[in-house]
Amino acid sequence: MANLIYNPKEILQKEFKSKMRGYDPIEVDEFLDNVIKDYEAFNKEILALQEENSRLTAKLDQASKVSQAMPSRSAGMQEAPKSAAVTNFDILKRLSNLEREVFGKKLDDTPAPPRTTPTYEPAPQPSHDNAETRQF
Repeated sequence: MANLIYNPKEILQKEFKSKMRGYDPIEVDEFLDNVIKDYEAFNKEILALQEENSRLTAKLDQASKVSQAMPSRSAGMQEAPKSAAVTNFDILKRLSNLEREVFGKKLDDTPAPPRTTPTYEPAPQPSHDNAETRQF
């Protein structure tokens, strides 16, 4: 910790000389009391942060020891996804070749049915004479 000039006790016990036109002693005392409270709060915060830092450093050291103890296991985990990806790619490639061989030959051997285009013929008209309905 840095070299501190004052600690809370020294601030509390500090006596100032009074002069004729000096500061109000009660106001100065109230201000110094607040400075002491802040000073103590900062000291508590510093101690808490130092303890947390020590705890986290110890935890980091422990984790690094554990990771150094098991290098082969972590290396195996890193290689597994790479080999699985290669295996999946190989399987898909083989499957594609197999489908091309099986279904490609089957389609080539069977002739395609001829396409017929539909023809539309007009509907037959009734053959009766409309003489009865003509009136002009």
